[in-house]
This record gives sequence, structure tokens and C-alpha cells, in this order.
Amino acid sequence: MYEYEIYRSTSAELIRRADAEREIGRARRARRAARRSGRHDPEGKVRQSDRSRFAPAA
Repeated sequence: MYEYEIYRSTSAELIRRADAEREIGRARRARRAARRSGRHDPEGKVRQSDRSRFAPAA
């Protein structure tokens, strides 16, 4: 009976770990999709490399 309880405990822990890994993957995919959806936004972020194009005002 003791071995069965250890088996059930280990099984439950593995299931919890798998669920946590799935949640992490979902969060990563959601962040990646949010980043990609904003790429074609006309009022998106200004690239920092464009700032060096002009000379400073006198």
C-alpha cells in the first residue's frame, strides 16, 4: 500500500509540473503574438537607430 501512495504522489507531482510547463508555454506564445501583432502598427515604437540620422541643433 505504501508503494501505491508514493506512486500516486509522484504521479500527481508530475502532472502539476506538466501543467506548469504548459502554462509557461502559453504565456510565451501570447507574449510573442502580442509583439508580432504590433509590428505593423503605424503609431508603433520609434527605432533608436533613427535618432542618430540628424545633427544636433545649434
